[in-house]
Parts: sequence; C-alpha cells; structure tokens
Amino acid sequence: MNKEIKGTLLAIFTAIISGFAIPVNKLIVINMDPTVFTAVRSLILGLVFLGISWKKKKLTVSVLKDQKWMYLILIGLIGGGIAFLLYFNGLELTTSARGAFLHKTLPFYTTVLAFFFLREKMGQKQLMALGIMFLGTIFIYYDKIDADINKWPDPSFGDLLIILATFLWAVENTIAKKTMIKGESNFVVSAARMFIGSLLLFTAVILFGKIPNLLSLSLIQILGLIVSTVILFGYVFCWYSSIKLINVSKASTILLISPVISMVLGIILFEEPTPLIQLGGSVLILLGAYLISKVKSEFIEKGI
Repeated sequence: MNKEIKGTLLAIFTAIISGFAIPVNKLIVINMDPTVFTAVRSLILGLVFLGISWKKKKLTVSVLKDQKWMYLILIGLIGGGIAFLLYFNGLELTTSARGAFLHKTLPFYTTVLAFFFLREKMGQKQLMALGIMFLGTIFIYYDKIDADINKWPDPSFGDLLIILATFLWAVENTIAKKTMIKGESNFVVSAARMFIGSLLLFTAVILFGKIPNLLSLSLIQILGLIVSTVILFGYVFCWYSSIKLINVSKASTILLISPVISMVLGIILFEEPTPLIQLGGSVLILLGAYLISKVKSEFIEKGI
C-alpha cells in the first residue's frame, strides 16, 4: 500500500471517528462542565502519547533543535488548549449536527493556510470539490433553529465559538504539518498537542473557579470521560498519521464526511431538526469528499 492510499484511508477513518465523536461528546458534555471535561480528557491522552513517544524513542533532544520546541508549544496552546476550550463550550450551547458541520469548514481555512505557508498545490479538481462542499455547507447552515433550554440553549453564540475553534485548529494543523515536514514524529506532535494543551486547560479550570466541579465528578461522568478519551485517541492517532503521509488540505477536506454521521446520530440521540435543505447539503458534502479523496498530494516546489 503506497503512502497516498494509506494516508487517504487514515483520513477516512478519522472522519468516521469524528462523526461518532461529536454527538457522543454532546451527550457527555451537557451533563458535565465543558472546561473540566476537556482538561481531564486532554491530560489523560497527553500522558498516553508521551508514553508512546518515549517507548518508540521518538522523544529525544532533537525536539529542542531547529526551534521544533516552539512549534510544539504553539500546537499545544492553540490546538490542544484554546480551540478545545472554545469548541466544547460552544457544543454545550448548540446542536451536535450544527457543531459537526461548522467544524467541517476546517478545509476552507486549512487549504488557504497550507497554500501560503506550506506551498501545497490546489488543482482544479480540488477547488471544484471545495466549491461543492462549500455550497453544501451553505445549504445546511441556511435554516436557523430556535433555542431549547435543555439541549441547545444559545445556538448562535455556540456556533460562533465553534467557528473560532475551527479556525484555530486550521492554524494548528498547518503548524503540525510544518513540524512533521521538518522530521518530527507524529507521536511527539500528538503528545505536545494534548499534554501542553491540558496544562492550559487546567489553568483555566483554576482561574474560572471550577475545582469543585472537578472534585465532584460522579462515576457516570468519569465513565463518560473514559469513553470520550478512547474516541479522541483514535481520532488523534489516525489524523496525525494521515497528515504525515498526504497534504493536510486534502486530509482535512476528507473530514467533511463526518458531519453526515453526526447529523444522523443527532436525530437519534437528541431529536434534532433535519430539514430537507440540510439533507441536500449532506449529499453535496459527500460528493465533494469523494472527489477530493482522488487528488494526489503535491507541493508547489519540490523538497519543501
């Protein structure tokens, strides 16, 4: 199996995991403080990836060379800390389907950033696929929904937080790809993202006075955290393995498959509204993701 096929398959697996993750996390986070939830989950996963990096002898002094440490700190603070904090606070306020589809605007930000900072090519087929998926996103976002105090109390503000988080993840993905182009292991990048991010998130727990929430977690909440952590481990492992092999802009576009899964689960778990326009948008997103999966990863200049 060549790098392109393997990287594409890993991106598809990431999309499937992401599709299940958002509604499952919504189910967990409506019964738990989102800052505490994110901090504990990130710390557990950060320690797991640190252990894997150490065991595979990927965590060496080379991390401190060529300013790789600076990239790793930025990845952790931006992608593992601030973005998660914004996203899960937003997810508490809006529906899982809206959260999923807004998150999948990631390729639009990532493709532009990758073009300018990573010199990744954007061919006509890729631009056409992005256009199709953009149209699908417009269809889905077209209908506003009324607030439900118990399930989605402030959709508009929640949507805004998720959009901001998604842009920050695009910045993080670009930095992560740059770091791996320089030769860093995807395990080290994953460890930095989650562990450094967790330190920022626990600082937020302390500053926001949420220590009592942390110390009063019930058995059900702890089990929910474990389930969410296992899902996130699969996501992070597949994602960073994918973008090490193929263009980050291509991989992030394939992720647009996942909100369709999230929408179906949202209907089942939360009885979320599903207008025909939203279903039409889902079909367009699937079509665009299929087209983009056929694009070969290339850089504008060789040797970058």
